[in-house]
Amino acid sequence: MTGELTVLLEHLHTERQHILAAVDGLVEEDMTRVAAPSGWSIAQLLNHLTYDDEIFWGCAIVGGDEEAVALLREGWKVPVTSGAQAVERYQYWSSRVDVVLAEADLDAPPRWWPPESIFPFPPFAQARHCVFRLLLETATHAGHLDMAREAIDGHQHLVVD
Repeated sequence: MTGELTVLLEHLHTERQHILAAVDGLVEEDMTRVAAPSGWSIAQLLNHLTYDDEIFWGCAIVGGDEEAVALLREGWKVPVTSGAQAVERYQYWSSRVDVVLAEADLDAPPRWWPPESIFPFPPFAQARHCVFRLLLETATHAGHLDMAREAIDGHQHLVVD
């Protein structure tokens, strides 16, 4: 593993821990009720992080994992069975992505790219770009979860006086 990859994975791990801290201790009702004007719940956001980020960018695109490719779907529309199950799925796929990324060649092209009819964007030239995208999405949605959590019970992730 290169130094660059080590740093990227450390930052990704930190943001994933931020995600889990933002939902820690919430009851089922808080996990599944609408948390934003657009209508998403915390569990739906976790589904999005799982399917559209971890599975899509990590396992499918960087790893070329056939199981991951078969699971691809609009993460926001994956039915929420429970908040706890959304957390478990997120943790499971995050750990699978860690295995893929630990062996990734950042300079190599992605091992898979979706057809243009499904994902009408040009392929990234390097796996590095996919890892950056995964990190960006994770950090962005950690902030969204902070706002949702603060609205629920006033909990704040980081308060600077």
